Amino acid sequence: MGIVVIGAVFVDIKGYPLGKYVPDGRNAGRVVQVHGGVSRNVAEDIANVELRPTFLSVVDDTGTGEDVIHKLQRHKVVTDYIQKVPGGLGTWLAIFDQDGDVVGSISQRPDLSVLSDVLAEHGDEIFRDCDSVVVEIDMASSLLKQIFDLADRYHKVVYAVVSNMSIALERRDLMMRTGCVVCNQEEAGLLFSDDFTGMTPEELAPIIYRKACTAQYRRVVVTMGKSGAVYAEPDIGCGVCPAQETAVIDTAGCGDAFFAGVTIGLTYGKKLKEACEIGTRLASSVIATKENVCPRFRPEEFGLFPGRNC
Repeated sequence: MGIVVIGAVFVDIKGYPLGKYVPDGRNAGRVVQVHGGVSRNVAEDIANVELRPTFLSVVDDTGTGEDVIHKLQRHKVVTDYIQKVPGGLGTWLAIFDQDGDVVGSISQRPDLSVLSDVLAEHGDEIFRDCDSVVVEIDMASSLLKQIFDLADRYHKVVYAVVSNMSIALERRDLMMRTGCVVCNQEEAGLLFSDDFTGMTPEELAPIIYRKACTAQYRRVVVTMGKSGAVYAEPDIGCGVCPAQETAVIDTAGCGDAFFAGVTIGLTYGKKLKEACEIGTRLASSVIATKENVCPRFRPEEFGLFPGRNC
């Protein structure tokens, strides 16, 4: 069944200025709508490495919901457990500046409670046969408990993707049970109640290592934009993964692609440093494409042989 991804689907409404973005002005530009959501993005990114993830989610009962499912199916994502309910799609409204960076956003989350029934009916078969599990750690606590209980029952590693660190901080006990915590530099400051502003990767890596050991996280990766990422694994060590130089068209979704790469690598037998390198390559491919259309890769390009080294 490959990697199982559990989370929400959003419709992303993105506004791009034609020239320099003026925060308090009326900016001429273009507005596009694309399928998004952290978990949906991660599922598609995994599928773009010709792996076949299974996606548990909710869409609405309109043509847009059908379009979401059909696109995922074209990417070879298993959609058998996606539920259709009224209002099942979330919405993310974002404004970008002339450099492709998000300068403001508002999100409306969907209700995922129906997934509890799906897990009650099919959870055993899903978790028994999967290679690992990706879950949005800021979902409802009752749903997360159900997911982690199933993962424990079948000895599956859970990788928590963070879309709202303020909510994720309320689930520190669950984050300690995940295979790896991946966050950006600002989120790391919230996670560890510290300020890492202005630090270089070389300065930050040993600090994150010490804090990961104290907090008893299994692995921690902190992304630092153009400066790359740092990684730490208690009792093993820490290091820096440099970013790949690439033309920046749209940074939305690059963090999700990085997370997907790290999860893929760790699921299929790579060390943390190698997993970060896979994440960096996937993130770079997303940044350099319009509307985040990630190119497809073969698992062998990353030294991955699912079934042999998972």
